[in-house]
Amino acid sequence: MTKKEIVKDISEAIGLTQLKTKEIVQKTFDAIVKTLVEDGRIELRNFGVFEVKKRAARKARNPRTGDKVFVPEKLVVTFKPGKEMEEKVRQMQEDAAKTSTIELSPAEPQ
Repeated sequence: MTKKEIVKDISEAIGLTQLKTKEIVQKTFDAIVKTLVEDGRIELRNFGVFEVKKRAARKARNPRTGDKVFVPEKLVVTFKPGKEMEEKVRQMQEDAAKTSTIELSPAEPQ
């Protein structure tokens, strides 16, 4: 799903123009980024936690040449989903497993 599709869904759901909705969505994203830059962490209840973490320096291997290379430490953004999101994804996974089991079961004799 793209930002444009998110804007369209929200604007249809709440009855705002797509232009106004796009502005709201962008301001929300901007606020998340600003908070990460300033505080290093943002917790959105029932959604998840974004956090800036330091990834340690490490030795790696160039896949083309096989040469060892040094990768310096860097800051990365991590996301840990909230309980509600994890439950919904788990349910989606269980539903998909049930569907594939039904589709793969042998046909009943007629």
